[in-house]
Amino acid sequence: MRIKAGLERIPGGMMVVPLILAALINTFFPELLRIGNFTEALFVDGANALIALFLLCTGAQINFRNVGVSLGKGATLLFVKWLVGGTVGLLAFMLADSNGLFMGLAPVAIIAAMTNSNGGLYVALVGQYGDKTDRAAYSLLALNDGPFLTMVALSIFGIMGFVDGLFSPISFIAVLLPIVVGMILGNLDDEMRDFLNSGSAMLIPFFAFALGMGIDFGAIIEGGLGGIILGLLTVFVTGSAGYFVFKAMKWNPVVGASEGSTAGNAVATPAAIAAASSAFATHVEIATVQVAASTVTTALLLPVFIGFLVKRLEKKGVKIPDDYMTGEEKRHTA
Repeated sequence: MRIKAGLERIPGGMMVVPLILAALINTFFPELLRIGNFTEALFVDGANALIALFLLCTGAQINFRNVGVSLGKGATLLFVKWLVGGTVGLLAFMLADSNGLFMGLAPVAIIAAMTNSNGGLYVALVGQYGDKTDRAAYSLLALNDGPFLTMVALSIFGIMGFVDGLFSPISFIAVLLPIVVGMILGNLDDEMRDFLNSGSAMLIPFFAFALGMGIDFGAIIEGGLGGIILGLLTVFVTGSAGYFVFKAMKWNPVVGASEGSTAGNAVATPAAIAAASSAFATHVEIATVQVAASTVTTALLLPVFIGFLVKRLEKKGVKIPDDYMTGEEKRHTA
């Protein structure tokens, strides 16, 4: 049975198939793998540890001479994601009806969902379609975890005053450190770099499965059509913006589109904002379920969208990621 070959024929298959399988298990048989010990630690709770190990392996492939490229890509993705999500949110505030909603969507949910991104999903996608500088860009993307950038957008829009204490530098360092450790090991020893390189691809289906165990298809039903629309906006608007900006920069455009998702931690953002300002308290419940629905929708749809973009580029004679690698990178992966 050729499982690996079958998965590779599906766009993003190494990530999306385990993720969907786990989401189905979590939705219909949520306790099946929650039996404790090694099984639960690996298949349910292992996403963060596996992603951290993936980032360490990726960091080992980065030469200190090209670290600036990774930071540039990360900063570009971060700014594009925030600018597009914030702009759509601002329009929603301006066009909201008497109930404070825009086409049934809570504006605060739009900003929370569209300025945040699923780091695990990004890492999985660029692990298949990107290079080492794209994967290392994730260290800077940690800035859009949680309510921090949503608060910044709301502050700029004059909806509320800036609130201190919502972003911890320690959290950022905690994401960056595994990459730094990998970089140090890889730059000190070429053999260690080669050894860790073999771990990157192997880890993708395992942390994708663990990510799927945090997805409940019921969230789409609860969030209703509004949550699905929010997910569609996140994938196609923020993803397309990243795609065209990266294309203009002569970087791999598929990587730019890989930020078109909503992270699970964004579900808590409306409540955090309401705690800081009671003006948002009336929309906490609807915003929460809409962000939750967007999380599930983007987790399922973004890999399909990325697969479509890859095939579209390949029809034009562009091979992903080979055509966006340096000569050194191509020789190293050959």
